[in-house]
Amino acid sequence: PELSLRLEGGPGAAPSPRAQHTDLLRVLLRGCDTELCMSSLTSLGPFLEDEIIPEVIPMEIEVVDAKITLKDDSPPVYPTSPGPLPITLAVDHIVVRRRDDGVFYLTEEEKPVSVPEEQNAPAESVLAAPAAGARGLQLKQVPELERELQTMKLALAKANMDKAHLLQEIRKYNPLFQL
Repeated sequence: PELSLRLEGGPGAAPSPRAQHTDLLRVLLRGCDTELCMSSLTSLGPFLEDEIIPEVIPMEIEVVDAKITLKDDSPPVYPTSPGPLPITLAVDHIVVRRRDDGVFYLTEEEKPVSVPEEQNAPAESVLAAPAAGARGLQLKQVPELERELQTMKLALAKANMDKAHLLQEIRKYNPLFQL
């Protein structure tokens, strides 16, 4: 993973000509693959609170090719519960900008695709190639998607069986229980 921080100062660093501040904080995070616990994120709140309203510094945070997995590490409500599944957030290229007004603007950007000079071809052949490649890719994905569908069906059937079993256990102790 690559992390770069840069604090720019002076009139040329202002994000807009009418900006009140002449400072700009730039952050670039590239190729990050990390796992975070939800308790660590929720415990950041007290550190972010302050009695004095801070001065807004414009910033630009760019995240490229990142994958963040959030795991809930809180104790389960029910002892037999397997707990929630982790959430994975995959980011190709996103930019978060904070302007002088303190508002964060989220922008998803396309990654530039560079074509080597030897491969410069007429426009017709360049446009036709992705369509043929996409069909081939779809045909290759069909068996994989069918396997994934079967796996999901089995998982759903198991979850329904677990639900029925739990309802049966609850009704042992409370026959009038309704869902």
